[in-house]
Amino acid sequence: MLAAVVCVLLNIENLITGAGVGILTYLISDKILKQLFINKIDKPSTVTKTGIGIYVITFVFLWTLLYTILHFSA
Repeated sequence: MLAAVVCVLLNIENLITGAGVGILTYLISDKILKQLFINKIDKPSTVTKTGIGIYVITFVFLWTLLYTILHFSA
C-alpha cells in the first residue's frame, strides 16, 4: 500500500517509474523482514517468496484506484 500511495503522491504516471518504485519498496521491506524473522525461518528466501503475488496485485490495484479517484473528471 505504501508504494502505491507514494506513486500517487509523487504523481507518477509512467508505468516503468511506478514499477521501479514498487520494486524498490519491495526490496527494502524484504531486507527489513529478513532481519526481523531471521531466527524464525529455515531459509531466508522463504521471506522473499511469501506474499510477492499479493504484493504485486495490491500495488497495481491500489495505485490504479487512487490515481483514478484523484484524476477523475466527468
